[in-house]
Amino acid sequence: DDHGEVVAEMRRPDLEPYLGLHYPATDIPQSSRFLFLKNRVRTICDCRAPAVKVRHDESLGQVLSLQGSTLRAPFGCHAQYMANMGSIASLVMAVTVSDSEEGGRRLWGLVVCHHTTPRFVPYPLRYACEFLMQVFGIQLNKELELASRLRERHIFRTQTLLCDMLLRDAPVGIVTTTPNI
Repeated sequence: DDHGEVVAEMRRPDLEPYLGLHYPATDIPQSSRFLFLKNRVRTICDCRAPAVKVRHDESLGQVLSLQGSTLRAPFGCHAQYMANMGSIASLVMAVTVSDSEEGGRRLWGLVVCHHTTPRFVPYPLRYACEFLMQVFGIQLNKELELASRLRERHIFRTQTLLCDMLLRDAPVGIVTTTPNI
């Protein structure tokens, strides 16, 4: 259902813990999920910094889209969300896996780093983080595929046992033995 849950954390003792918190799917809007698929690493150096207006040549006809830019300002509501948490800077890395239904990738989770002071993350470090998330996503995808195959195999075995019981002269077995319906 695309909800979020904090499953691990590392923090200073003076900061509020978030481990175990659940977040509704609406906390990350579809537009943000789409952007995480395009830019898998997002950094906000200082959520309090004023946004800089981007001016484009009027002859372009269309407004310049910054959806592929890592330098765009955070949405106002996100900057407020960070400020409410006491966070000034953040580094967010998307974990993506294969989407078997659509043939592309889907957002599986986020690795989120917050800091209480402004922080700049240099490009080589952001690039290394993106690489690590890709490797993690590949490994996670293999684990998810294995779990899916094991689940399918278990279902097939159960179906086979139930069919065998029905084909034998003991159809009562489908409700009295294990597995049963």
